[in-house]
Order: sequence, then C-alpha cells, then structure tokens
Amino acid sequence: MMNGKMTEPLRQLRNEMAQVLRDKMIPFWLNRSIDTEWGGYLTSIDEKGIVSPDEPKFIVTQARMLWGFSALRKYVDPKDAARIENAARQGYQFLIKNFWDKEFGGFFWSTTKAGVCTDPGKLSYAQSFAIYALSEYALQFGDPEAREYAEKTFNAMQIYAADTLYGGYYENMQMDWSLAGNGMYAGDRKSLDIHMHLMESFTTLYKATQKEIHRRKLIEVINLILLRMADREKGYGFNQFDISFKKIPAINIYRTWNAERETNERIDEPKDTTSYGHNVELSWLLAVAYDALGTNPGKDSEIMSRFLDHSIKYGYDNEYGGIYRDGIADSPALVTDKEWWQNFEAMTGYLNGYFRFGKEDYLKHCENTWEFIKKHFLIEPFGESRQLLARKGESIIPTIGNPWKGIYHTGRALAECISIAEKIENGGKTW
Repeated sequence: MMNGKMTEPLRQLRNEMAQVLRDKMIPFWLNRSIDTEWGGYLTSIDEKGIVSPDEPKFIVTQARMLWGFSALRKYVDPKDAARIENAARQGYQFLIKNFWDKEFGGFFWSTTKAGVCTDPGKLSYAQSFAIYALSEYALQFGDPEAREYAEKTFNAMQIYAADTLYGGYYENMQMDWSLAGNGMYAGDRKSLDIHMHLMESFTTLYKATQKEIHRRKLIEVINLILLRMADREKGYGFNQFDISFKKIPAINIYRTWNAERETNERIDEPKDTTSYGHNVELSWLLAVAYDALGTNPGKDSEIMSRFLDHSIKYGYDNEYGGIYRDGIADSPALVTDKEWWQNFEAMTGYLNGYFRFGKEDYLKHCENTWEFIKKHFLIEPFGESRQLLARKGESIIPTIGNPWKGIYHTGRALAECISIAEKIENGGKTW
C-alpha cells in the first residue's frame, strides 16, 4: 500500500531539488572534478570552487564519485549526457588501473594524484564502496567487466575478511589481507558503520547480478545489523564492538572520517555513542535493501520507524533546524555542531519514512531540514554544501570537497528525495 500523500510543499521541494541537482550540483562536479592529466577525480575544493591541484587520491572518494556519475546520469541535463558518461568511464578506468591489487585482489586505500600506490591497506569500508560503485556503473552502462570486478571484490571479502566464527566482517587489514593491529588500527574491532555500508553495496551488487549468493549475503548482513548492532526497542544503532560483537566505547579509528575530520566539537574520552545521521541513513537503506530483495520486512519495518523517531526526539534541533552529530542513547545530543552528510541523509530518511509509514511528522522534518540546508549549508552559485556548521548555522568549515567529501551524500540525497516524491505522486506502493 502507499502511505504518504503528495502535498504542494512536497511538490515544491521535489522541484527545487531537481533544479539544484540538474542545473548546479552535477555541472559543478563535471566542471571541476575530472583529472584531465592522470584520470580519476579531484575532490579537494574550497568554498570559492577552486580545486587543489596536487591532492592524493583515496579509494573511498574515487569510488563515490564513480557511483555519483553513474547513478545520477538520469538526472543530468540532456546537454551533459555525454559528459557524465565520459566522466564515469574514465573514473572507472583509473580505479581499475591504479587501485586494483593484481597480486592479492581487492583495492588499495590511497595513491598519489598520478595513481602510484601510497597505502596498500585493505579496508572493508573501501572494498564496500568499490563494490557499490562498480555495481552501479555496471547497471547504468551495461559493462560486464565492471560487474566482474564487483564480484571479484565481493569474493575476496568472503575469503579474507569474513569472520566465520562470530559473523560479520573484519574491517582493517594489510595488503595481504592479514589483520591490522589493535586499538586505533581496528584489527580487534567491528562497527555498525562498515556493516551498514556493506549492506548498501551488497544491495546494489544483487541488483546487478541477481545471484543467489549475493542475495544470501545481503540477508545475512541485514540480520546481523538488526539483531546484534542495534537496540530494536529504542531505535538506535550501537557504534563499535569487539570481534565477538560485545558493545564497547567508541574510539577514533585510523583511516576513518571520525579520525580525520576537521572538526569543531570533539569527543575526547571514548563513550558508547550513537550517530543520529547513521541511524536515519540506516532506516532508508534497509528499506531499499528489502525493495531489492522483493521481500516484505514485516516487523523489521518497526525498527526503521523507530530509528527516525529516536533521531527526532534526541538528535534533531527543533529550535534552529538540522540534525546533530552524536549522542548517547536516550540522552541529549553530545555533539551539537552540524555536518553536511548527516543532514542530507536525514532528509532522505525522513521522506522515506513519510512514504512508508505516512507520518506527517516525518514529512515536516524533511521539509525543515531542506530549509536549514538551503539557508546554511548550500553555497548558492554552486548548489553544493559546506562541510560543517555550528549549531545556529554559522559556517565553521566552508570547504565544498575534501578527500572524504564528493557528490555522494549530497547528490544521492537529492536524487533519492526526488525519486521518493515521484513515487508518492504516482501512487507508488510500499511493501
């Protein structure tokens, strides 16, 4: 059945997002991010749109840009259709040529601008985004080689990264897939973040292949997240675990955004935190996974709604707008500055919740978040987002792109919201 109903404000929101995505955001990245000298993508861009010319390249951002230029091609202005296809193709070629490990399989963590490996580490997070990007590229452009590399990466994960004793996946590994050290190197830890993104990538891989093994592993990671990595009754995800999935206080881990972000507020002492942005993102990614499986989630739909309710109760700033970064379970937010990705993901999660469950409060919070984003995050000429704001919306870090920030969260959020709004308008069915 279809739960959400099209409203005039929602129609306007959809039209505004389509205009920003088509006329500003996609052209912004097409005009700046293509490395015409070496291939791949340049993503370090300041608030004036000026590109840093000598940046290294990281698998996560290269894969996210490849995903973006593949998945967003349907939203591009027709005059840019050939450009976005070429942008995706050259990014794919750079990825395979320079990041793929021909000896051990899987993708390296980083290279120089020219593509010379600087960190051969194998991270499940990195492999996940490679699978995600390659599967989407294969879907959009019908490329069998890209699908083959996505499957090869998935297979390497099952051989070298899957924990056959406790379940789930090891997260930080060396070039030869041996486990990294303990503590900040995370050889002794597992996290919700990485397993959520593995679910995301397995969803797209299954769409691309329709193979039973990919379906089975997708179901496995969904069940792992919902049964062992979240509080089903209260509606929030735990952060970090030991190898046996015992919940432990979260620390900053080497080669993660939490450790490398330029930040204002910081949690110095390890705490049992939850990320409001991840919880809302997980809500809608679960819905997409069940859609891909063609399965009714049954009681699992309840936790999708609870993730949203918890974020609204504890993580949303009803005075100034926007969603906070981090908190502790059923307590007021611990970190009250506002980062781009949590807020863009929140829009998608709330609108998806309105579509699935018909709760007007979800639509209201989607609309309010979009207004906060337009007023404070978006740099109007470019249609792209600043990185970090203080609680009231003052800019703290105004840069548009960095080694972690490209078109992925921003472009995907607009595209998903447009798609959900169109489903609502056309009477689309949920489960």
